[in-house]
Amino acid sequence: MAQMADAAEPVVERWTYDVNEKAPAFGHAIRSFWGFDPKYINLNHGSLGAPPLPVLKRCHEFATLTERNPDRFYRLTAPPLLNEARKHAAQAIGADHDEVVLIPNALQAITTVLANFEWKEGDVLLGANTSYIAVSRYLQFLGDRSEQPRPDVHTIEYAFPLTSKEILDQFRSEIWKIKQLYPNDMFDDIPNISRPGRIGSKSTGKNKFVVILDSITPMPSVVMPWKEMVKICREEGAWSVVDGAQSVGQELNINVSTAKPDFFITNCHKWLYAKRGCSVLYVPKRNQHIIRSSIPTGAKYVARSVEAVCKNFIDQHTLNATVDLVPFLSITPAVQFRKWLGGEVQINMYCQQLAVAGGWKLAEVLGTEVLDSTGEMIRNMTTVRLPLPAEELSEQVYTPDLRTKISAIFTERLLEEWNAYAVCFFYRGKWWCRCSAQVYNELADFEYVGRAIKKICEEIRETILLSAENNRF
Repeated sequence: MAQMADAAEPVVERWTYDVNEKAPAFGHAIRSFWGFDPKYINLNHGSLGAPPLPVLKRCHEFATLTERNPDRFYRLTAPPLLNEARKHAAQAIGADHDEVVLIPNALQAITTVLANFEWKEGDVLLGANTSYIAVSRYLQFLGDRSEQPRPDVHTIEYAFPLTSKEILDQFRSEIWKIKQLYPNDMFDDIPNISRPGRIGSKSTGKNKFVVILDSITPMPSVVMPWKEMVKICREEGAWSVVDGAQSVGQELNINVSTAKPDFFITNCHKWLYAKRGCSVLYVPKRNQHIIRSSIPTGAKYVARSVEAVCKNFIDQHTLNATVDLVPFLSITPAVQFRKWLGGEVQINMYCQQLAVAGGWKLAEVLGTEVLDSTGEMIRNMTTVRLPLPAEELSEQVYTPDLRTKISAIFTERLLEEWNAYAVCFFYRGKWWCRCSAQVYNELADFEYVGRAIKKICEEIRETILLSAENNRF
């Protein structure tokens, strides 16, 4: 059995805080505001988040209030509370209040946007090899479905590490290359309207070029110059759908009203401390007529006039199905708790500095390297190479089945034997680890996880990799 994390003194869980008192110092001193197993080392905040105990306490109160009188809660109590939560969400991303709605998760928000486009022959969807896997699969579905017409799906292959300039150059170049595949088509980002006042299915004669781009890629974690990419989309007549799942709570000065993406999606349950699942869909007024229906379609769906759809944008995404409203309502106590901690700048300054330092510490323990040695493309997550053999482009070492088996070993060993977790994944012939830095972490956490991963890598090399090598000859 591997060594477990050193047991600290019994932790007194802190479910409340006094706004008139100063918050404890960041690091292990503030862990008592989270409900973790005292021995658990969490370096994966970026996947599932972790709401603080004071936020969970408020969630319990909301849940109890719901069950005391469900009809009163859903019909009378919840609407003003939801409105307040939307205001906090809008402020967090720099949007107008009436351009933001709450949705359970980022994937549903992206589905809502793409499902509302009226596709025609020659339309293009562009994703990336570093997009969240479920997003990539949904783009494939749209391109594979039997219904005609359907968009043609393309993928940018990013080979990180790259500088911001290299990313932008490749991004624009890829758009140009794709356009050359459609010499007889013209692309613009002007919606099809067949006659005044009504949203029509007839073509204006030009095609749609819709780009799904990340603000911060999930794996490996790289900060993308998404605002400049949005500008390129406008210049090229392409629609920009920004998957900002990792942004709010991790990225400062999002300011979508200034950046002007066509659509922006972010998760509040990752870095903003809200309860799972809670996401924000930003649709500027100029594009609200495109979102004709929420998903699922609710009772507030209206006729296909532009005016009616825009007027009803907020209503159709509010109570459009029986869902748990508590995660949405948790935005307000989450934002309040973050202000008590010191605010966005203080939180992210600590987390980013720890992510950079933690990445170097992890690389030192593993004897490898960080993906971004400059630190310029790092926010609160760092990516470090694992000490496993790399494969050349001409020689496949890791079959799909072998990659699945190795991933499962990392997950099982880290959680069951080491009581810790960070995401280990395969990217461009090498194995990597993505570690999240949060205010409850310290540098010692990276060192501990590094020792765990180093030990697991030794086991993998001596067992399944050695067996796979022997079977090749």
